[in-house]
Amino acid sequence: MHAMTIGKLARLAEVGVDTVRYYERLGLLPQAKRAESGYRLYSQVDVDRLSFIRRAKTLGFSLEDIAELLTLNAAAGDRAEVKRLSEQRLDSIELKIRELMAIRDALASLVTRCSGRGPIKSCPIIEGVLAQGLCTHQEK
Repeated sequence: MHAMTIGKLARLAEVGVDTVRYYERLGLLPQAKRAESGYRLYSQVDVDRLSFIRRAKTLGFSLEDIAELLTLNAAAGDRAEVKRLSEQRLDSIELKIRELMAIRDALASLVTRCSGRGPIKSCPIIEGVLAQGLCTHQEK
């Protein structure tokens, strides 16, 4: 097994060095072995794990979900749990898409009503933003 520095690990996994340290602090990445000089040393297993984390984040999984996925994988867990987590994430994405589409439609309506000429007073976009009831979703 060929040991590598944190910089090389970060480059191979396409993340920043600070991200590696952060994931170590969270326990998503095991604490690195140390050389006599104190430098952290990593292996290809760490590259693979870090790449998994990065790809899971790209799919929108939270770090908490990723930790659970990593635990399930390490324990040869049940596929049903992986599917449950993935379905929850998919539902969340679908909800966000609906919210974004409602926001887009509301804004498009305001943009269509505005000629883009004249003074700000009576601008349909400003009036629409100021109007109550325009919100398309609950503030969190």
